[in-house]
Amino acid sequence: MVENFFQAFILLLLVTDPFGNIPLFVSALTHVPAQRRGRVIVRECAIAFLILLAFMFFGRHFLAALQLSEIALRIGGGVILFLIALRMVFPQPGGIFGAYDSPHEPFIVPLAIPALAGPSALVTVLLFSSNSPFETLLHAGVLSAVAVVWLTVLLSAERMQRVLGERVILAFERLMGLILTAMAVQMLLAGIRAFVKSL
Repeated sequence: MVENFFQAFILLLLVTDPFGNIPLFVSALTHVPAQRRGRVIVRECAIAFLILLAFMFFGRHFLAALQLSEIALRIGGGVILFLIALRMVFPQPGGIFGAYDSPHEPFIVPLAIPALAGPSALVTVLLFSSNSPFETLLHAGVLSAVAVVWLTVLLSAERMQRVLGERVILAFERLMGLILTAMAVQMLLAGIRAFVKSL
């Protein structure tokens, strides 16, 4: 149980990438008054958490409605994770999800979606969805623990960026990208293996 919790926690943490999102959050909150920034971060994290939780609980119903198999989701998820991981290892201008520059206070986009609850995170929690109440509660606990990490990292984002510098944050994001690449390939291979067995 502990091993499953730890594996799911690491996977979801790498996929949502709060450390890599530090520059995006700092940039998006530039025009927001300093006293409001903490509230905005808490609100955006809460929205992302609720969206991912909804996908976790209703993921199987969503798949059934679209007539998608879990094998297809596994292979598709592996491909998406691999592409996200490549962008983490080889950074693009504006970061993983592109640049953000708006004079208005961000609401849902781009902080809750796609920065935290992006396509790869949605696919990951859909894979977490289970018919077993115990596994569902375990994964809900994983998501809650990851959300606590989001809050801890993002509430101190400006301070961390000043202390560590952009180079250290970039190096850390590349390391996370390397780990996520290996996990994406593993997910892809597991999906292909399951597909071959189903023939």
